[in-house]
Amino acid sequence: MARSRHALARRVLDLCRARGLLVATAESCTGGLVAGALTAIAGSSDVVDCGFVTYSNDAKQRLLGVSTATLNRHGAVSAETAAAMARGALRNSQADIAVAITGIPGPGGGSKEKPVGLVHFAVAARSGRVVARRRLYGAVGRGRVRERSVVEALVLLANLAKRTNARRAKPR
Repeated sequence: MARSRHALARRVLDLCRARGLLVATAESCTGGLVAGALTAIAGSSDVVDCGFVTYSNDAKQRLLGVSTATLNRHGAVSAETAAAMARGALRNSQADIAVAITGIPGPGGGSKEKPVGLVHFAVAARSGRVVARRRLYGAVGRGRVRERSVVEALVLLANLAKRTNARRAKPR
């Protein structure tokens, strides 16, 4: 899994570099692992703008502008919150594309409606395009849920990067 994560991170960086895109991450259950996968590769500073680790609802609100109404209506682990996190990462960065992840890696914290292993993702582009995805990994262990989530996030970023053009040249 680590080898595929590294290859995917390199692919995201190469695609973004070729298209002149900057990336931001907004992570909850992965705690910065996506940003870490990208920045583990030398030279990533020309692509990675910033990463937000917003584990608490308060941090999601303060740092990303996720509304209280969204959190109350849909919960922290929802497609709506993931989309709001991705849009907030774009608003609060110089990035052209962003990925957001929020979920329940376990071993506790799940419910019948939102079981352990449920993860919501969203990618967003400055053009307004937002793509959300839901994955249910099951109770496979906290580490495996987080690792699989990093891989999924990198796949989503790569797919969005292929369909996104830089808005303008940016000073770095």
